[in-house]
Amino acid sequence: MRAMVLETVGAPLVPKELAVPSVQPDEVLLRVEACGVCRTDLHVVDGELPNPRTPIIPGHEIVGTVVAAGDNVQTPMPGMRVGVPWLGGTCGVCAYCRSGHENLCDHPEFTGYTRPGGFASHVVARAAYCILLHDDVDAVATAPLLCAGLIGWRSLQRAGNARRLGLYGFGAAAHIVAQVAILQGREVFAFTRPGDTRAQSFALSLGATWAGDSDVPPPGQLDAAIIFAPVGALVPAALKAVRKGGRVVCGGIHMSDIPAFPYRDLWEEREIMSVANLTREDARAFFAAKATQGVKTTTRPYPLERANEALADLREGRLSGAAVLVP
Repeated sequence: MRAMVLETVGAPLVPKELAVPSVQPDEVLLRVEACGVCRTDLHVVDGELPNPRTPIIPGHEIVGTVVAAGDNVQTPMPGMRVGVPWLGGTCGVCAYCRSGHENLCDHPEFTGYTRPGGFASHVVARAAYCILLHDDVDAVATAPLLCAGLIGWRSLQRAGNARRLGLYGFGAAAHIVAQVAILQGREVFAFTRPGDTRAQSFALSLGATWAGDSDVPPPGQLDAAIIFAPVGALVPAALKAVRKGGRVVCGGIHMSDIPAFPYRDLWEEREIMSVANLTREDARAFFAAKATQGVKTTTRPYPLERANEALADLREGRLSGAAVLVP
């Protein structure tokens, strides 16, 4: 099989020809049709997440077709189309797993980080953590939903019933959750890198009420804000933008340090919270929700061998929407 492999943290991915892996009794082998390029992949490649199991194949927004199944697998079976997200496995026995919080599992597996991912022509996944997809889905359009969509969805739930919602960092996740929020009847206020008029125009084209620089206050107070950009300085800025009792949700797996800020910016029952990973129930709820049925992803496809270019475009903010690798 063909794969783009991270051999050394901080170095470019290396194209490799590898043997097609065999499956364990609880696993399935997929032929990868598309794999989104997520900011978390950047954090893995750039060494911002600790101890990746190098050499590792990144990628965790995978759409593929099952070509082989282990002896204990009941579903999915060969010929079925599935998605493979970031959460690649859990222990099932820790207190978090037993209480319905498998996203906080003490002994998790993560696709493209602790187990091989989808920057390849084939991938092995634990069958119970695959997401069943309709046969007629567009693989490229669906791939970003497997992380950007799911994390955006979980972040939106954490934001509560906020009617005026701020989104800081308008990339793959924000352009999906903005559409969901608007379909739910919310007002969306999009914050981008200062001077990024292309991203601001993109947000407005999707129905945002307002779009502007992240260092500029919005017109009026927000009920809640979700931060997707990995920039700690946005937390105090978002706190200043939300009303009394408002909430700031940090939706990324990695963020630079949050600078000190005066207590008065947090006072009056404002809240800061984070979102960690996702659950299989998040995926089921997301794909079943009425408000997600009208979501259209904006994608830029790249051949698998151009994975380094896709990562660079994401790193430098040259994308509107999501990059997707197509083997």
